[in-house]
Amino acid sequence: MSAETSEGLRNWVGAMPAAVCANTFPRFKPFDSIYSTSGSYNDVAESETDLVESDVKGFVVVTHTCDIVRSCAVRPFIEVVPLVEVDEQLLSEIQRSRRPQFAYVPGVAKFNLVADLDRGMTLEKAVVAEWEREPGYRNDQEIRAFGQALTRKRARFAFPDDFNDFAKKLQNRLRDKHDKSNTEGEALRALREIRVRAEPSWNSSEVRLIFWFIRDEEQNQFEGIGWDQFLKQWLQLIPESGRFQVVEGWVVALEDMAGKEYVESDPLDLDNLSS
Repeated sequence: MSAETSEGLRNWVGAMPAAVCANTFPRFKPFDSIYSTSGSYNDVAESETDLVESDVKGFVVVTHTCDIVRSCAVRPFIEVVPLVEVDEQLLSEIQRSRRPQFAYVPGVAKFNLVADLDRGMTLEKAVVAEWEREPGYRNDQEIRAFGQALTRKRARFAFPDDFNDFAKKLQNRLRDKHDKSNTEGEALRALREIRVRAEPSWNSSEVRLIFWFIRDEEQNQFEGIGWDQFLKQWLQLIPESGRFQVVEGWVVALEDMAGKEYVESDPLDLDNLSS
């Protein structure tokens, strides 16, 4: 690692950063690609290349800071993902950890920009060292949330297909009502997480499902409507059927859950289920 590269990378230590840059170069399949709608696509395809350049708003470095400053001889590369623009509703869902494809970046959220975790790239450290760094995260809590988003992207549970079909009505309800300016929309926005547990296991011929709707601590009533009434409505969307012979649900604060209940359940993201 040159002295200039080393000095440039020293500025990247201490926080997950968002960095300004211009383009990505994804590999694609000629004549069968999402880039076929691009104005420059035909020229690219006819040139017999399988790379296409696309504009992005910037990048987020997802390599751990302790690896960033290690010698280029040992760890010469850095991983980045692009910043992409989303609408207000999707931004809210990403902030609530409901969209594992994306990660919330507080430093650029005012521009409706988020990190697209599906589009990772690897660059040499010398390239990144020349970028102008803009802090994406301001405190330990935000950095920790970003790390959890990276983990969730790779480690989230793959629900069985029949559960996807079973829970589709609930999924659609969550999507449709989340941003509504009514009491149910307010209640959904007060949920920090939704988790589901299968007993004795997801592979069993008969399964007992337990849904945990984990709420913010301070929210108990919404214009006189309690959590029990919302829970009853949501459970009516997932009646017993097929293998799922027993379906239960609870609205709880995080501190009300036992550690065993939390680790033996799986987060129900909006991206978990087929539309």
